[in-house]
Amino acid sequence: MKTKEKKSRSAVIKNTFYAAKVITQASPFLLIGYTLSITGYWFFERYIKNVIFLEKMINTVTDGGTFRQFMLILLAFCGFGLVAHFLDCAGDFIASSENKKVYRLLNNRIFHKACQVDVECYENPDFYDNYKRATDVINNEMSAEFSWMTGQMVSFAITAVGLVSYICSVDPIILAFLLGMVPYVFSQSFRNKLEYRKDKEMTSNNRKKDYVQRVVFLKDFSKDMRTSGIYNVMKTRFVNAVESNCAIIKKYGWKTGLLDVLGGILTEILPIAGTLIYGVYGFAVAKTISVAQFAVLISAVTSLKTIIESAGKCISEIQRCSLYFGNLREFFAYENRIKDGTKKAEKIESIEFRNVTFTYPGAEKPTLKNVSFVINKDETVAIVGKNGAGKSTFVKLLLRFYDVDDGEILYNGINVKEYEADTLRKKIGTVFQDYKVFALSVNENVLCREAENDADRKHVETALRKSGAYEKISTLEKGADTVLTKEFDDNGTGLSGGEQQKVAAARMFAHPFDLAVLDEPSSALDPIAEYKMYESLIDETVGKMVIYISHRLSSAVLSDKIYVFENGTVAESGSHAELMAENGVYAEMFTMQASNYKDDEEGECDE
Repeated sequence: MKTKEKKSRSAVIKNTFYAAKVITQASPFLLIGYTLSITGYWFFERYIKNVIFLEKMINTVTDGGTFRQFMLILLAFCGFGLVAHFLDCAGDFIASSENKKVYRLLNNRIFHKACQVDVECYENPDFYDNYKRATDVINNEMSAEFSWMTGQMVSFAITAVGLVSYICSVDPIILAFLLGMVPYVFSQSFRNKLEYRKDKEMTSNNRKKDYVQRVVFLKDFSKDMRTSGIYNVMKTRFVNAVESNCAIIKKYGWKTGLLDVLGGILTEILPIAGTLIYGVYGFAVAKTISVAQFAVLISAVTSLKTIIESAGKCISEIQRCSLYFGNLREFFAYENRIKDGTKKAEKIESIEFRNVTFTYPGAEKPTLKNVSFVINKDETVAIVGKNGAGKSTFVKLLLRFYDVDDGEILYNGINVKEYEADTLRKKIGTVFQDYKVFALSVNENVLCREAENDADRKHVETALRKSGAYEKISTLEKGADTVLTKEFDDNGTGLSGGEQQKVAAARMFAHPFDLAVLDEPSSALDPIAEYKMYESLIDETVGKMVIYISHRLSSAVLSDKIYVFENGTVAESGSHAELMAENGVYAEMFTMQASNYKDDEEGECDE
């Protein structure tokens, strides 16, 4: 138990220094700004005003001082007040401007890290929980709170030195009445740990709540929400998350409440009552304390009590912030399983899967088992098979989103692990089954950056023509400058599923590639649009490698070779004619699809 507590204290200290380091790197002036602002207030209010000025004024009155003496003291007080106000304003100005720098830096670092982590992280609930807790540093403005609390601690220390010096000059025994507040500081630290544990237990529930709140407002889910009973399921999930949070709050609430009662006793009753009793005795009985000293002593002790009480809260808040920064540090410290090699990818000449076996993390059975085949430059290959056969997994391994468990993947005869992953992926043009368009202009969606000149816009137009999207985009008032979706722009436009898929395909055409990988590239397209896209692909990929992953076997007919995936293995391979002659799995799938097309055509004719 002691070892665990030591580790916990050590982690808090490390996280505190980490928070200070991160904030200082982003803005060395943020802590200075808060410190100036808070010190200007506390030192002036609690020491200059409540002790020095008060004692001088009472002594002037009791000693029969002149009006001139009184005015000089008042002018000096006003001078200190102006300096304190200037420090307060200057510190606030520095802190407010510098805080934006910290916010921007941390946001950028979190976004960058989120885009760099392994793809498998996005299929791991623990990663999402950790990511949520890391973003809490930004969303809850922990950097500003940490800096504010740190500035307060510096201010408290400076002010406390003056107050303790005064109390000791009157009677140091009075400090003993403040010792009862020491346990309060530790109780606040424990209370803060309880609050953090409560927040941590609520993370998963909060994510579920956020998910439901987000989904009910998203266009992609609006139709299903209104035409099915899924809304009730989502509502139940939301209510359950809220009720679970209520139980967690209740679990910790009585403990924190008890600590608050204890804190009131330690901070209000003992210091103030003890000082009053002792002060009255010194003034009325022992005659060791003057009227001015008695009045100022009560003020000084009250101020020091407030400082110690506030310091206790500050320490616990700094500790709480450090725990959140610990989440941030853990998030940034995540090391990818996919390790970059040192080779830069050159033009792709061949791809080979050699005895590849792969199992998803947490899965019991492998998705691919001992898969082997070679694809050479100039070849067009189709990967076909039923759902769950391993086709999409093949794409993820090809792009090195995952590493194989056994066997190896070779690019130009060299193991993929020896290449820099980014340089390799840039050689591959992709259109995914779960394609996405973003709430940006068409130009930005296609180029993946802003269109800076006419050459860029012409390049986008060419890509849109190849994908078949240009006909629709050219009818829009702003053309390719139109923002997709109305989420951020009232003049934005919504595209159909097929039109969105064409824009996603244009993104591939707009960038150079040696290998085109099309995972269900025409799932949202009608047969005519599908045919036109394939025509463009054939023209664009002369001398290049093309891999189709599709349920529609029309693309397979155009391929030089077809690999039929079944239960994670390559069940058949060959050309369309060869596989039809074998009368196996492929022939059965093709015949069924052909009959469906025929039935559809006959139905249209009957109408």
